[in-house]
Formats: sequence, structure tokens, C-alpha cells
Amino acid sequence: MKINRRRAIILILILVAVIAGLRWWLTGEHQAPENLLTLYGNVDIREVDLAFNGNERIATMMAVEGEQVEAGQQLAQLDTQRLQAAVARAEAQVLAQQQLLHILETGSRPQEIKKAQADADAAQAEAQNADANYRRVLELQQKNLASTQQRDDAKTAATAYHSRAKAMQELLKLVIEGPRQENIAAARATLQAHQAELVIAQRNLADASLAAPSNGVIQNRMLEPGDMASPQKPVYSLALTDPVWVRAYVEAPDLGKINPGMLANINTDSYPDKFYRGWVGYISPTAEFTPKSVETTGVRTDLVYQVRIYACNPNNELRLGMPATVSIALDQHRSSVITPGNHPCDKL
Repeated sequence: MKINRRRAIILILILVAVIAGLRWWLTGEHQAPENLLTLYGNVDIREVDLAFNGNERIATMMAVEGEQVEAGQQLAQLDTQRLQAAVARAEAQVLAQQQLLHILETGSRPQEIKKAQADADAAQAEAQNADANYRRVLELQQKNLASTQQRDDAKTAATAYHSRAKAMQELLKLVIEGPRQENIAAARATLQAHQAELVIAQRNLADASLAAPSNGVIQNRMLEPGDMASPQKPVYSLALTDPVWVRAYVEAPDLGKINPGMLANINTDSYPDKFYRGWVGYISPTAEFTPKSVETTGVRTDLVYQVRIYACNPNNELRLGMPATVSIALDQHRSSVITPGNHPCDKL
């Protein structure tokens, strides 16, 4: 009898516990507090494929997989012999054209003007002498002391000397006036073209060095020294360590509870006792069906909105794809909201 009575008491206690549990479940007391929104997602980062903006053989590769690099750090170098020669040639062309333009802009030197003046004076003197000779021959021909042929030759010579004197006078005017403005403009345009070619050659030489665009970790090293580089062939793939965010999805009924800039706490299975500070940085303006990575039988047809919760990751502990839990307090004061565009990790 005592044993049966004891069993009955145990059964009654179990029944009471089950009823209490069902009541707790049905009344929603197991749910998270109403002022706290919990989201589940995965850590996400940006990845960049780095390639040379040129076609040359790779001379050196400085970085390896897994290496942390800083923005501006040199990662690889092309063979620069051709590129340096192109820069030298462009520099020589610019220098030569600068000298030519300087000659045109300066105009005629005083010595050139004096020479042209002397040549014009000499031509004028020869023309005057030819006139005098023609008059003497004409007088002799009138006295039948010179032939008609001699008279005509003297006249032709005088005409030729006058034409030459006139040409020398025009040449003197050109020397005094200097080069035409059209020639100066053409020389200046040619100089600008050579300067542009020099800039391109210098840019090509600078592009022979591949630098990290941002802080990150080398994921893959696809080429090696001796390989032919080109803009279409990535050399490295770089995982950017800043920014890091958790990609999560919020259901439509909870969408109005959060806003960009709200502070959040992030927790991961890898570091269960550690919380990372973060903030809501992006809320998708469009809905989508629950992604396969987070769907269940009950919610795979539900519409959700993607959100990004940016995280402070000073020790680089958050890695791509890591599952994470995000907790957002819904009763935040406006003064604690992060302004879009700021990077508050040094203040959180």
C-alpha cells in the first residue's frame, strides 16, 4: 500500500509539472522580453580580387595566404624595364618639344634680324647696280655701240635683281615679325600631347606595383613570379577585415521595431562568453523569401528583410560565415543611436 501511494504521489507531481510547463509555453512566458529583439545570422565581409593594371611578367610576390596586410602595403611587383624605358622616351620627347616651343615663342634673335637686314641691303645695292648697268648699255645701244641682245640681257638682269631685293625685304619683315601664331599653337598642342604620354607612361610604371587597397587578410595567391600578369588575371584575393557585419533577416512584423543606427550586442558559438558591440547599419528596402540558409518548413514561404549589423572586431575574431546571435534593445534612447557614415568602434 505504501509503495502504491508513493507512486501515486510521484505521478501527481509529474502531472502538475507537465501542466505548469504547458501553461508556461502557451502563455508565452518562455519568449524573449518584449523590449529585446533577437536575430540570427552569419558573419559577412567583403572580398576583393586584386590584379595588376598592366601586362608584364611578375618579378616579385611579397604576400602569402593568411597574411594580414595593411592599406597601402606593397604585395607584388612587375618587371619594369620596358616601363622605365617608356618613361625615359616620353621625358625626352617632352624636353625636345619644350625647347622647340621656346624657340618659337621667343621669336627671332637680334643677330638673325641683323643678318636679314644686311641681306636685304645687299640685294637692294645689287638691284641699283643692275639699273645703272642697264642705263649704260641702253646709251651704248642708242649709239650703235652695243647690240640689242646686250641691252635685253642688262634689262633682264636688272629686273631679276629688283625681284630678289623685294624678296629679301619681305624676308626681313618675316624675321622681324617672328613665327606665326598658328605654328606656336601647333607646337604647344604637340607639347601637351607629349606631356599626356609622359603621364600615361608614369602611371603605367606606378601600376607595376600592386598594393593592398585596405586592411585585410590574404585568402588566395593565384599567381607566382614569372607568370604573365594582366587586368583579367587576379593575383590575390583579399578578405577585408573592416567593415565586418552580421547578415540577418527580420520578419515583417518586427521591421518597424528597428532603425539604422540602433546599438546591438553580438554573440557567437565560437566565443559564447564574449559579446561584440555593433549597430544596425543597413535595412533592405525590399522583401524577399526566407533564404535557404535560414529557412525551416514553417517559414520558408515567409517574407523577410535583410539587415546588416556592423560589428566591432578589434581582434579579428569574427570570421566569414560564422553563425552569430544579435540582440537589439528596442527601448534605446535616441542619444545612443549611431549616425550613418560614422565608425563608432573606438567609442563603443
